[in-house]
Amino acid sequence: MRILLVEDDSRVAAAMASALTRRGFDIEQASTAAAALAAAPCDLVLLDLTLPDGDGVEVCRTLRQRSAQLGIIAVTARGEERDRVLGLRVGADDYVVKPFSMAELHARIEAVLRRGAHAAAPRTVIEAGRIRIDVTARSAEVDGEAVALTRKEFDILMSLARQPGLVVPRDRILLDVWQTTWTGRHTVEVHVGSLRAKLGDPGLVETVRGVGYRLRVG
Repeated sequence: MRILLVEDDSRVAAAMASALTRRGFDIEQASTAAAALAAAPCDLVLLDLTLPDGDGVEVCRTLRQRSAQLGIIAVTARGEERDRVLGLRVGADDYVVKPFSMAELHARIEAVLRRGAHAAAPRTVIEAGRIRIDVTARSAEVDGEAVALTRKEFDILMSLARQPGLVVPRDRILLDVWQTTWTGRHTVEVHVGSLRAKLGDPGLVETVRGVGYRLRVG
């Protein structure tokens, strides 16, 4: 189970990450709003609402807009009722006020994940315009015709299809597909070029210069 821990206090983050790792969770850390929004997909986010480069409330709102299934727990020193109400209204599944015990946090994590598991069956098919992706079978079709893709090409298509019609930054694709942003300068470009050729219509994957790529759905 993968958790994104968004916390700008390095000592607090280290203590939480250590405790959650011991409980069997795979932890990724982010200390800024920008890093949180650029992080690779995860199962649950522990989100501090006070961040050095932005309001965690807006981060929560954006993450919820991206995914209805993502678990989000606000973990913050903002304990006023109006803060708790706002956090829940913008998309948090739960709200934990500092200081807290790790036992309580662990129980709340389990409760959110349990609710998420019962809320919806796993989505195994993604349809984006002319493209249909079977996630379980790792297969793709364009206009009903099967397309043979390599593992990296399929993963890039998946990264784009999760947000059809929206720009996916190059670094986000690198994180989704290669789990790092430290790769050769033209790595993504080469694989996107190959993907375009196999899809049969280069215009299905649009380049947004200086930013990333977008899957055309209209």
